[in-house]
Amino acid sequence: MGVDLDSLVAESRFKKRKVTLGGNNCSSPSSISHNIQTFLPTLRASDYFTEPSLTELTKRELMDPGHSQRVQNFTVGRYGYGKVKFFGETDVRWLDLDQIIKFKRHEIIVYEDETCKPVIGQGLNKPAEVTLLLQIKSLKSQVLEKLKVSAERQGAEFISFNSDKKEWKFTVQHFSRFGLSDNEEEDIAMDDANSDSDSEVQEPIPMLDSDGSDPHLLSHSLPSHLGLDPIRMKEMQMVMFPNEEEYEDQEQEQELNESFSLSHHKQKQHARSPYHHPSRTIRKTPLPLLEYNPTNFGSTTQPGSILLTQQKKPLPLAITKVQGFKIEITETPVTKNYSRNIVDAGLFMSKSFAISFGPNNLLLNSNSSIITLQKIPTDNIVKDENNKIREELIESCFDSPLKFHKEITHETKKVVIDNDYKINIQKLVTNRVSLSHICRTYISIIEKQLEVSGISAKSRVMLMHQVLIWELIKVLFSSRETNTQINPDIESLPLIRRAEFSYWLQESVCHRVQDEISSLNESHDLKHLFLLLTGRQLDTAVEVSASRGDVRLACLLSQAGGSTVNRTDLARQLTLWKTNGLDFDFIESDRIKIFELLAGNVHGALCETEIDWKRFLGLLMWYQLPPDSNLPTIFHTYHNLLQSNRAPYPVPVYIDEGVVENSWITTTSTNDRFDLAYYLMILHGSEGEGVDLGILKSMFSAFASTYDPLDHHMIWHQRAVLEAVGVFSCDDLHVLDMGFVAQLLAVGYCHWAIYVVVHMSYREDYPYLQSRVIREILFQYCETWSGQESQRKFIEDLGIPSDWLHEALAVYHGYYGNSLNALEHYLGCGFWQKAHLIFVTSVSHSLFLSGKHSEIWRVVSSMEDHKSEIENWDVGAGIYMTFYTLRTSLEEDDDTMTEHVPLKKKNDECKEFFSRLKESLAVWDNRLPIDARMVYAKMGEEISDLLVADPGEGSTIEDKLECFSTIFDSPIPDDLLSCHLQNKTTPEQQNRGSSSSTSGKPALQGVGDGDSGDASSLVVACRRLFKQRANLGFIISNRSVSVAKGEEERRRVKKRDGR
Repeated sequence: MGVDLDSLVAESRFKKRKVTLGGNNCSSPSSISHNIQTFLPTLRASDYFTEPSLTELTKRELMDPGHSQRVQNFTVGRYGYGKVKFFGETDVRWLDLDQIIKFKRHEIIVYEDETCKPVIGQGLNKPAEVTLLLQIKSLKSQVLEKLKVSAERQGAEFISFNSDKKEWKFTVQHFSRFGLSDNEEEDIAMDDANSDSDSEVQEPIPMLDSDGSDPHLLSHSLPSHLGLDPIRMKEMQMVMFPNEEEYEDQEQEQELNESFSLSHHKQKQHARSPYHHPSRTIRKTPLPLLEYNPTNFGSTTQPGSILLTQQKKPLPLAITKVQGFKIEITETPVTKNYSRNIVDAGLFMSKSFAISFGPNNLLLNSNSSIITLQKIPTDNIVKDENNKIREELIESCFDSPLKFHKEITHETKKVVIDNDYKINIQKLVTNRVSLSHICRTYISIIEKQLEVSGISAKSRVMLMHQVLIWELIKVLFSSRETNTQINPDIESLPLIRRAEFSYWLQESVCHRVQDEISSLNESHDLKHLFLLLTGRQLDTAVEVSASRGDVRLACLLSQAGGSTVNRTDLARQLTLWKTNGLDFDFIESDRIKIFELLAGNVHGALCETEIDWKRFLGLLMWYQLPPDSNLPTIFHTYHNLLQSNRAPYPVPVYIDEGVVENSWITTTSTNDRFDLAYYLMILHGSEGEGVDLGILKSMFSAFASTYDPLDHHMIWHQRAVLEAVGVFSCDDLHVLDMGFVAQLLAVGYCHWAIYVVVHMSYREDYPYLQSRVIREILFQYCETWSGQESQRKFIEDLGIPSDWLHEALAVYHGYYGNSLNALEHYLGCGFWQKAHLIFVTSVSHSLFLSGKHSEIWRVVSSMEDHKSEIENWDVGAGIYMTFYTLRTSLEEDDDTMTEHVPLKKKNDECKEFFSRLKESLAVWDNRLPIDARMVYAKMGEEISDLLVADPGEGSTIEDKLECFSTIFDSPIPDDLLSCHLQNKTTPEQQNRGSSSSTSGKPALQGVGDGDSGDASSLVVACRRLFKQRANLGFIISNRSVSVAKGEEERRRVKKRDGR
């Protein structure tokens, strides 16, 4: 529940404006808007309300300043639960109503945290009237008496009870917790049930808590009597000991969803509970998995569950609130190939399985029945007040500033890496005349981010501070564009810069002044004037003083910060009063402070008053130092006072504005952390003298501008701009660069992360820094940048070598088992040995069996030019090239137009090819899958068919016998060899063999008995070759025999055949 102040007052004061030396704009509508917004009470819960509403409070505050200090009968309530009205006037400034007032079922809690409760009579700890809505079906007369007793027992005064509206009213003098206790609520509900039992019998509907338990029954347990939360204790028990005890008596089936209707909360559960009647417990071991029900990780449904054997009802799991946010995970390793597998029960039920992180910040969390995946952010600046990621915040925080950074002029330096690759190291280049435009553009980007609805108050404070930082950079380091025809007044430039800085200082402290003034009473008029002077709101101070009749003081105030003569006169008058023994008891102390300040005695005016460092710096510049002092003199004066502990520390804005908690400040060393604005002042004061490296490292650390140590998104741009205009030069700020790179990677901006890397300072002593970081990003986040064509094109346009991209993609696809894509990318990056290995062991056989011979030829041809770099080329991919070449030559021989090739030469080529096939089987051994061995057999079979089909014109019988010997030596199955032999015989020999086979003799035997000596010799040779083939087949088929043993066996067989 927020207030739209934009509809009531003017827009933010940080819009484009003109600097004026004499005017003061701190009383503008924008200042009042910011002032009201700072102390207005906050209430974000949509089911809560206030009377008057926050919008009405804003209107009244605008018309009557100070109305928020005295709101009559202020009321806060919650729809459906009740309300509380605070008597009299109530100061509602700076109240966080969401944390202070909480309405629950039949109770109200104000200041739940006792440590934050003010004393009685202050804040909201004051007399009030409470109205509670009782959610009970029907109420009888005895309920009235019980409500009176309950009110008296708690120290409250009973007022009334409306049975129609079910409103119970009572008054209290102070607050803690008021309402019905668990016992009283249960007694009233039981009385109501007993009174209605005669007229209507109805089965009660159990009201279960989020963990499946009855909160009213748990309230009678031991943790409740010990002052602990019984529901929380049961949740802890279920998480820590999920399998310790299982009760046999489970009478209610529990449904864990958010569609519980309010009717479930209006009745009580009367069934037995394990806490009242514990049954016999049985210790059980984890059961095997029965089925796994996956879920769609892109949906918002419940995660996938694993159903256990003999499990009939869902386990009573506790749903706990997790700090984080929901994000749609469209594709993960679990959603691809492994989401429907039945996983080992020990993975989920073993207590040793802990939470772990996967790629891309993917958190894996499991318990006894479910496994959940969620994306964990590492950046808080892109989340709103509800802790949810906002795309518009991501765009305004990272994308828009980097796009503008890319538009600024750059200079490029080519750096050679490993004598092979070149990368372009870029550096921002600009001048001080263009600095004003650059700063205004960054301010407009931040202002668009401020317009995003729902960002937290902390984020708004930090964003406003970034606006001030860019304005300070413009004031301190920009230059005006001069007209060449007019000689500029060089002496006036420091005074102009001083005036601009003075206006910046007034703007930055204006809200602090208004906050302190709003807390004052009307009687503190002099203190009011003093606070106006600390913010140099002279016009307002003079008007206030004159309106209250103090004209003389108004005259002095109108001359404040002017001529040093007036300061000297005031200081002399104060000294004269002291030397003459003037009794200062008759003069207000605040008036003396004003005189001391106007006299230039800042420390004497402050005395014990605490003031922030920016206003102290302003007091030095406005009232103590001469009006013509330049900025370096002012900064050095403050620095010297700081060194002597006479000036407040320039603490960072998150400490100065109270953004972080006090516990964070006490546990974190903050003495060595200064605000980024102070470091900018040091840079301006030491321009031309050089800056210490330690100051630069502290300046560009995250803690100089934000409390988040991982946030470098804006300070990186500020460092780049300052270095581009020549304010300083440093090549040792890589921590800042890598911090910003980590931020970009966390939100999936891999292309911008590489853009930041190429802007890192190049160092001769570490020339490979950029290349190593870029390759690490490409490898680790390959899934992110490869899935978005825009990111990949952006990376290529940066000049990143394409070989690096191909290598990262090859490793990525190889990890997920996509061998074909891995092969293509290994070829793209020139990793020939790895490409050859993947081709032979994983790709070639699948392409061959699929008939994609042209694809095989393309891949092999691309590697042939680099075969000298590839090990085992001849017995690897070279086999496929030899096969296609040999097959083409055998097929072309049938064409009468080609030159005839002798059968002996063809046989020699086939014999060499078959020997390479067998050698390949021996070399690759078990790295070849069964499909690859099948491909080798098909190659041998196809070449054998072509060799057998050759007519062999002009060839001798020995050449033909040698062909059969070659065929039988090929790695093809034995049952196919006889087909080649039968195809070789003539038709007459086949007829004779057929007739002889009818007489009980083999076909080859018949040919040998009735034909010439050549046919007989052919039969004998074939028999010998069959025997030889059987022996060789036994050796080759035995994969358990080593290669050396196989070679020895072959030599022994050949020696035996020779005999």
